[in-house]
Amino acid sequence: MDIDINKIKFDEKGLVPVITQSYYTGKVLMQAYANKEAIEKTIETGYATYFSRSRNKLWIKGETSGNKQKIVKIKIDCDEDSILYLVKDYGVACHTGEESCFYRDIDFKEDQKPDAYEIFHKLYEKIESRRKEKPENSYVAKMFEKGSDKIIQKVGEEAVETVIALKNKDKDEIVYEASDLLFHLIMALVDAGVSLQDIQEELLRRYK
Repeated sequence: MDIDINKIKFDEKGLVPVITQSYYTGKVLMQAYANKEAIEKTIETGYATYFSRSRNKLWIKGETSGNKQKIVKIKIDCDEDSILYLVKDYGVACHTGEESCFYRDIDFKEDQKPDAYEIFHKLYEKIESRRKEKPENSYVAKMFEKGSDKIIQKVGEEAVETVIALKNKDKDEIVYEASDLLFHLIMALVDAGVSLQDIQEELLRRYK
């Protein structure tokens, strides 16, 4: 459902908060503000444009750092007073060098695990780092040392075990074996130089 830009409820300063989210991972990257001109510029150029309150001017994300954000969709909330930019991000969003400005928790024990929605992308990154850094006692590093054929063979073995689990209709067994299959499939994708974004784009192409 499309909505006209004139429907946006800007505040008394002519601004509206903008949340920026990664198109591929779903990670919230940053929050900033935009005026009507910034949103029009975003639509015109296809790149995320905001209004800097400190500098009192428009700014295109990445115009100096190169960390641009290509717009995929612009969404508006139910009250029409908040905007969401869904972007393909090139580089980091935060000035600290972090991928996202939201990299700290409040009043929670630090958890090194990724958020559930980004597990596949984080797993891909972890496997890729194991391949490059080759840490001792790493199962992944040892698999890469054995070569592509061994990795591919392992994917086949896990696929068969997943099929058997599905045939047995044992939920716990299915979850365990399917997880093994996905883990080794991602390892094979890393080995083949195929990104998860490549897979996502192909699935999007097939979506009807």
